[in-house]
Amino acid sequence: MSDTGFFEKVYQVTALIPYGRVTSYGAIANYLGASRSARMVGWALNNSNKAEVPAHRVVNRKGLLTGKHHFKGSNLMQQLLESEGVVVVDNQIQDFDEIFWDPGKEL
Repeated sequence: MSDTGFFEKVYQVTALIPYGRVTSYGAIANYLGASRSARMVGWALNNSNKAEVPAHRVVNRKGLLTGKHHFKGSNLMQQLLESEGVVVVDNQIQDFDEIFWDPGKEL
């Protein structure tokens, strides 16, 4: 599978993340059958630049906003999450287990 094909699949899954929920790079990679490709998921999202790809809803496996430096503005990722009702303290999603969306179980 080419990087472009993989990236498009990442965008398709990311677009399905419900409002007010988050998932992880690894959960998307697992869903796509590429369990060791969490970093590739991150690269795909860094290159998305599409409004319909809610990349702000993808965090690391511990609920940390590790991708925030790829958003314009110093706090945009956190602001977008908070506008959806997600509580973030010190770059950490609160109640992570309750709002975690696992595409492997949900799709």
